[in-house]
Parts: sequence; C-alpha cells; structure tokens
Amino acid sequence: MKPSEQHHLATVIEECRQALAEVAHNGRGQAGQPLDAVAARLQEAANALFVDVRRRQRRSVGARLHHWTTPRLGLLRHHAPVPLRLPNHYFNADPPDPAPTICVVTPSYQMGELLQRTIYTVLDQRYPALEYVVQDGGSTDGTQEVLHRYADRLTSWESAPDDGQADAINRGFARTTAEIMAYLNADDLLLPGALAYVGRYFAAHPDVDVVYGHRVIVDIHDLQIGAWIMPPHDDAVLALADYVPQETLFWRRRIWDAAGGAMDTSFRFAMDWDLLLRFQAAGAKMVRLPRFLGAFRVHGGQKTLVDTVGCVTESDRLRERLHARTMSIEEVHARTAPYMRRHIVHHTAHRVAARVPLPRQLVRTRPADP
Repeated sequence: MKPSEQHHLATVIEECRQALAEVAHNGRGQAGQPLDAVAARLQEAANALFVDVRRRQRRSVGARLHHWTTPRLGLLRHHAPVPLRLPNHYFNADPPDPAPTICVVTPSYQMGELLQRTIYTVLDQRYPALEYVVQDGGSTDGTQEVLHRYADRLTSWESAPDDGQADAINRGFARTTAEIMAYLNADDLLLPGALAYVGRYFAAHPDVDVVYGHRVIVDIHDLQIGAWIMPPHDDAVLALADYVPQETLFWRRRIWDAAGGAMDTSFRFAMDWDLLLRFQAAGAKMVRLPRFLGAFRVHGGQKTLVDTVGCVTESDRLRERLHARTMSIEEVHARTAPYMRRHIVHHTAHRVAARVPLPRQLVRTRPADP
C-alpha cells in the first residue's frame, strides 16, 4: 500500500473512531461500554497506520522532501491526534488600557456539548470589554440548559427559530455595540489570550480594519490534528479563494457598516468569504497576525463536510460575481500557486520553531474538576 493510501485509510478509521466515541459518550449504562472498546481498538489501528506512514516517509529523502513541501491549507487532518498545547506567553496576554470593546456572536443549532466548550473558551479569556451573544436556532438537544448555566456571564442569548446561520449572526450582532466584531461557530474554539492580543493590535493600529491569524485544527475530543500557518495577507488571492480561517477573523464596526452591515442570508456556506470580499470592495486594510487565534473543529456533523457540492456552488458563484466569468479549479490552483509556496515557507518555519523546547501549557476547553 502506498503511503498516501495508507494515510487515507488511517484518516477514515480515525473519523469512524470519533463517531463511535461520540455515541459512546452520549450513551447510557451498558450500551456505551462495548462502543468504548471498539473506539479504543480503532484508535490503536489509526495511530499504528499514522506511525507507519511517518516511518516510511523517513526512509526516502524524496519522500521526506515531498512531505515537507506539501501545502497544508485546505487539508483538515495532518497528523494523529495529540494534546493541544501552546507556549506559556499565550496564557499571559494582557489587554490594552483602555481596552477596545469586542463583541463575539456564536450562532448555534443542535450543538449541545460542543457549544459548552465554545462558550468556555470565550469567557475564559476574561477580556474586560467583551459583549458575548449566543444566538441559537431553537435547539432541542440540551443547548438551552447550557445557555441557562452561563446566562449570568453572557451579554444576551436567545433560542428561537431562524433562517439559517447568516440570519442568526445578523440577529446576534443587532444586539451589540462594540467597536471590534467577530463570530465564532458553536463547534469552534478561541485560543488563550486571543481577545487581549487582538484588542492590543487594533488599539495600536487604528488604520487596520480586518485581522485574522493562524488556525489550529482539533477533533471532537479537543485534540490537535493539524494547523494552518498563514502567509501574509494577499488581496489578489482573496479574490480567487478563501483561505482565511473564519474562527480567527475580527473586524471594525466601521468596515462592517461600510460593507452593508449584515451577512448575506442567501449564502449557507460561503457567507464569510462573501463578507471578506465586501470588506475588500469597501477598501478594508487587512492584516494576517502572526499568532494562533482560534481552533477549527473537524467532526462528522459539519455541514461543509456533508454538502461539499453546496460549498463548491457558492464559491463558483462568488468568483463569477467578482470576475464576470466562470473559473475552473485548475485556474484557481495555478493562480494561487505563489501564495501556496509562501505558505510552505511559513509552515516549514513554524514546524522548525515548534521543535524548540519552550515551556507549554495544555489548552483547557472546560472548567477544571473541583
């Protein structure tokens, strides 16, 4: 079996293991025990395959070179799950004084347990000028119990039917006034110190309208399975493809208002790219920050994984709107190739730096046990 085929098999097994583990976690009594055993066996098999792939790659100089020079942007699994740890300075970030107000809106529907982790990572930032709104679409899976539990720490929350994710985001932002804006989906995470870092950057750079950073990729158990290391922002590439990690994106209210002041509810998948393109058309100055700001979660219930045709259709629609013609994926890849080469350089530098034995801490996504 080729290493690429073996890696694919390991990925499939790991996805099945995650699904089984989630069922076991939500099960009751004896029903969960055999599923736990199956999930454990699948974990062993997946880890063995990942290890064997790495062993094979180390045997050949050519294979090792290919491994180090393959773009990671667009891929959602890079390695076997490992604990998510960050350097100590992430946990010691201080906001500016005075701190610019930041609002975060979390759209949610049937996310239950994952929503709880998302809320925790936002509130645990302890940012002094935060407006945090959760807009739920009327979930019936225990979400409202989670919202009641955190109600006294949220600026506001609502659980009522809506017209989709974009509509939920618009409803949430309608109840905010903060200068800096962001939305964080109910299955993603903010990383420690993100709000303080972003607030300090905006305070020091009044000419910047939009910022984003690097992305960590996690699985259903909050274990890291990859990372997107972003090269500096490129307006020309944004007009071809959206590689901006949405969970790391923050912008000023002034550019939100200039771009129409609302998410386009006709989009179900590419709403964030549409917003970025409207920011660009309004003259926004965008900057990629050299820091991990958020974590994107890969799990079986994601709509982008379930309906890939919808994602492609909406992306094609935006390219045609912008360029007044259809564009093949081959052309997109060819025109974004220089950006990908820059990404490889930055990603390689990050991998080298990650081997430096700096003090690191485990990222918590829920309160510590009493």
